[in-house]
Amino acid sequence: MTGRSGPNRRAGLRTVVAAAAAVPLLGMVGASAGRQESRSHGTLPSAPAPPLEVMTFNLRFASRRKPNSWAVRRPVMSALLHRAAPHVIGTQEGLPRQLRAIEADLGPHYDWIGASRAARDDEAVAVFYDTRRLAPAAYEHFWLSDTPGVRGSNTWGAGHPRMVTWVRFRDLRAAGREFLVLNTHLDNASEYARVRAAALIAERIARFDPALPLLLTGDFNSAAHDGTVYDTLLATGLVDTWDTARARGAAYATFHGYKPLIPGGERIDWILATPGVTVHREWIDTFSVDGQYPSDHLPVQASLSL
Repeated sequence: MTGRSGPNRRAGLRTVVAAAAAVPLLGMVGASAGRQESRSHGTLPSAPAPPLEVMTFNLRFASRRKPNSWAVRRPVMSALLHRAAPHVIGTQEGLPRQLRAIEADLGPHYDWIGASRAARDDEAVAVFYDTRRLAPAAYEHFWLSDTPGVRGSNTWGAGHPRMVTWVRFRDLRAAGREFLVLNTHLDNASEYARVRAAALIAERIARFDPALPLLLTGDFNSAAHDGTVYDTLLATGLVDTWDTARARGAAYATFHGYKPLIPGGERIDWILATPGVTVHREWIDTFSVDGQYPSDHLPVQASLSL
């Protein structure tokens, strides 16, 4: 919650949803509290911290529909995540039982923060994190509408309520240095809603302490390098980590819909960052088992230093 500090681990949707209605709007009070706390953690260590592994992944909501039911996809998802071993994962479309299953599959060293986007719509943009590396210092949820503090609000004609979950983390391998992760899923149906959402996210980014590194993960339903959504978010000063990476894997369309992959296709799932972030490598993970993909999206992962 805004300005809240200390070990705010949340073991899943069961806790966070109950608190969501009481969460205040992100505002200058929260940003100020973040500034004060970030100054109190002392100097950075002399030895650099190991790279931080960051992933954005649209999970495709859990359904029983064949041939790509969640029961079939879950073991492939588990294998991919264990192989990738990300420290933080910005997820989209996760349902409560699905998120709990992923938590169980990841094992005891992972936790997550998220809230359902509406009372009758359980999808969340949950943020998973490795508790051996990261500890949440504050978190918040806001909705992409004219009333960002109202859970489930949808005023721009989006096909579904849309939201952002942000977490301020302490990096336990870097003397508690703090950074921010914002995770979102923009609307698939309305370009107007996507453009308005991007503008609101840009406005909120401007309220954070500019000294804190910031990562923005998400399924933006808009191609990188093409259109107002991308331009608006980069106008905040963020950079596309795909472009700034020192090394990159092969490019593919990140949405495949369980059809053959498209080399060089549209990248609608991104990781954006403040310019001081060093991206050692970024790739689009095409992992599958016997032709079965874990989702209808490909996850994007970056190995970076803050």
